[in-house]
Amino acid sequence: MNRDEFRQGMRGGFPIMVAASPFGALFGALAVDNGFSIADAVFMSAAVYAGASQMVGIELFGNNVQPWLVVLSVFAVNFRHVLYSASIAKHIRHFTLVQKFFAFFLLIDPQYAESERRAERGLPVSFSWYLGFGLVIYFPWLVNTATGAVFGQLIGDPKAIGLDVLLPIYFLGLVLGFRKRDRFLPVVAASAVASVAAMHFVGSPWHVSIGALAGVLLAACLPQEREPGDMPAIEKGA
Repeated sequence: MNRDEFRQGMRGGFPIMVAASPFGALFGALAVDNGFSIADAVFMSAAVYAGASQMVGIELFGNNVQPWLVVLSVFAVNFRHVLYSASIAKHIRHFTLVQKFFAFFLLIDPQYAESERRAERGLPVSFSWYLGFGLVIYFPWLVNTATGAVFGQLIGDPKAIGLDVLLPIYFLGLVLGFRKRDRFLPVVAASAVASVAAMHFVGSPWHVSIGALAGVLLAACLPQEREPGDMPAIEKGA
């Protein structure tokens, strides 16, 4: 364990932890409002550790939906993590099997985004850095869940004070972090159009996965831009 890289990861994850704190508290409040105990809410945060999926899950639990449908809906929301893991696999191939287990457990949206940005800057995605970044978000998430579960009833209706818009704003910020990438606009536009259409014709939470897949398919179909130093084989005298 490299302590310097671990501390560097913690420093990088600290602003994310501060930004994510309202989500943890909001989940705790909503969980108790839907019949969860404080212990149940904290356990779900510890075991699932995926804000959007947790909120979808508690809403379905509150509506007495069949358990298999709850699991399927959570999978639909979290399907993007399958894409995340495929994307960062090349950056963490040097991790041991145990390290990869923890890496994928801690793989939330900001963890993925920052790992990609770090690799783009030519910096190594070491396990020490990855763990420091992840743990400084994970443990406060549990504390904030408990805090929201205990004191959340003082807030009243979260929608009445606009707390329900925090999650969309959070995801929008993550997406804009990749705005300088090639073909950003067409891919985002395709995802947005497909997601909105799926929301109307298929319903929630499937619109999340359908929008993501639409963006992935378009990105795969678009021609890859040649790096500045690349030349066709015939121009190199091959």
